[in-house]
Amino acid sequence: MRRVVKYLVTRFYKPLLVRYLSKTRKYTFKGVQLLIPPEVFHPAFFFSTKYLLRYISGLPLQQSSFLELGAGSGLISIFVAGKGSNVLATDINPVAVEYLEKNGRANHVKMEVIHSDLFEQIPSRTFDIIAINPPYYKKQPQTFAEHAWYCGENGEYFDRLFHSLPDYMHGQSTVLMTLSDGCDETMIRNLAIKNGCRLNRVHSMQNLMEEIYIFKIERN
Repeated sequence: MRRVVKYLVTRFYKPLLVRYLSKTRKYTFKGVQLLIPPEVFHPAFFFSTKYLLRYISGLPLQQSSFLELGAGSGLISIFVAGKGSNVLATDINPVAVEYLEKNGRANHVKMEVIHSDLFEQIPSRTFDIIAINPPYYKKQPQTFAEHAWYCGENGEYFDRLFHSLPDYMHGQSTVLMTLSDGCDETMIRNLAIKNGCRLNRVHSMQNLMEEIYIFKIERN
């Protein structure tokens, strides 16, 4: 059944979606109002962002220090900032950074926004909660927009992520990451182990297209 659905989506739905997303669009979810340009991952049409947000909404957010790596449209960061967290939102895509700032102001929340490739521009500090909705398809990204989808031929994104991540965690940090059954989970787990981390699956959700997982990342 899932193969049939994927075929129909690829054959008929995807061309319409590509056309729709070729313009800047408005989107509202859980009270957060966004403008999303074509160069930025749109959370309305892909499940992982909303899934991660629902899970995070059950955490103690008030007065927490919160980092979202690859924040994209800003849906999660803006929601969390509205719940009283001290938020740092980052992205490698300069268009995403521009709209993170615009959308933050439009939603009347205070959050820090940094243009950064993973941790490169983030000052040394630890966070109570870190949220990651990563790229996981094995291909070398060629544009800023493609960094939302592709992690490199050999998972270079994850190697760099797990190498630096422990420096931004304290003993009680909660680090959450989404993956799906379309990724090379074995490769990602091995890269985590190589860099002194481990992945523990804490939740999963299945729909007609895919199965999505939330992992908690911990230090070995």
